[in-house]
Amino acid sequence: MEVNPPKQEHLLALKVMRLTKPTLFTNIPVTCEEKDLPGDLFNQLMRDDPSTVNGAEILMLGEMLTLPQNFGNIFLGETFSSYISVHNDSNQVVKDILVKADLQTSSQRLNLSASNAAVAELKPDCCIDDVIHHEVKEIGTHILVCAVSYTTQGGEKMYFRKFFKFQVLKPLDVKTKFYNAESDLSSVTDEVFLEAQIQNITTSPMFMEKVSLEPSIMYNVAELNSVNQAGECVTTFGSRTYLQPMDTRQYLYCLKPKKEFAEKAGIIKGVTVIGKLDIVWKTNLGERGRLQTSQLQRMAPGYGDVRLSLEAIPDTVNLEEPFHITCKITNCSERTMDLVLEMCNTNSIHWCGISGRQLGKLNPSSSLCLALTLLSSVQGLQSISGLRLTDTFLKRTYEYDDIAQVCVVSSAVKVES
Repeated sequence: MEVNPPKQEHLLALKVMRLTKPTLFTNIPVTCEEKDLPGDLFNQLMRDDPSTVNGAEILMLGEMLTLPQNFGNIFLGETFSSYISVHNDSNQVVKDILVKADLQTSSQRLNLSASNAAVAELKPDCCIDDVIHHEVKEIGTHILVCAVSYTTQGGEKMYFRKFFKFQVLKPLDVKTKFYNAESDLSSVTDEVFLEAQIQNITTSPMFMEKVSLEPSIMYNVAELNSVNQAGECVTTFGSRTYLQPMDTRQYLYCLKPKKEFAEKAGIIKGVTVIGKLDIVWKTNLGERGRLQTSQLQRMAPGYGDVRLSLEAIPDTVNLEEPFHITCKITNCSERTMDLVLEMCNTNSIHWCGISGRQLGKLNPSSSLCLALTLLSSVQGLQSISGLRLTDTFLKRTYEYDDIAQVCVVSSAVKVES
């Protein structure tokens, strides 16, 4: 009968502990009335408990710090710190001790050892200590691999390793929205507004130390998250910058294209890189975390070959009385156009003037302004539609409906400005 040989005992012992801040200890009160069997026993025990607040023993208020009893949660962007100790449990001197610590993720393997040099010898009851730090940048399973190799007095080379697995969780949910502020295409003032929604998806409150937008080289950024009160700049969130669990906060930024990029390209088109968000927070007793989003990209609005925008329009007009608007037509293509303007009446809005008139040639990136007259036969909020532009060179027609809305009131109603 074959018997497996016993597992060889190592001369060295390896201990790995995570370094983290302590937490507040909260005592769970157990009370009873004096007429009950225990009498005043439970109340006296609470008064004698050093972890309770004097005079408020039953309010679950702690005044003691306790060391973590387990590995705890690790969130993306936080710094993972660990204490590694190798102790000589034997009664003989061990030589050529080498301790290595690697962190295995789903995509890479990182060496976290402070030194890769071997220790010449380790006497009995002595130890080798090391502290490793790593800023966590990936979500998911992480495995800390600690390996120890050494040589015994008899010259035998020994080797063993231990594995410590932990999960990295997502602390924040970040959502972004872009809003385009349309302006003159011939200028460089087209603005982009970025709204960032940040939600705390952990189980503890966060102190939001910093939320900023680092723009790309194409844009300048202005933060719109503060107001002036009595000559002092105050954030729109008030004096408290804490974000409770599952709460969401919105941040707003305005980006303007830099002059050199807008002039070089005429207008920023297609997919452009806006920048990235930099978020810094603190949790519990000052544990710091930091996240940077990937580069945010925005699809610039497409206007086609010809863009029609309104330069002036009244808010309110009188029923069956002519009113005036000013339109701006811009050639967004790379070719010269010969444009003809046609005006098509609708059931409520009627154009006044000659339809089918020649507007002449319009060079690329050039604009022209038109003063047009309309009349409404129906009260209420009416939509201005029915403009047609035809390029006689390519025989191509561009239709513009729902250009704007105007409020039509009875001429007997006096509208106060």
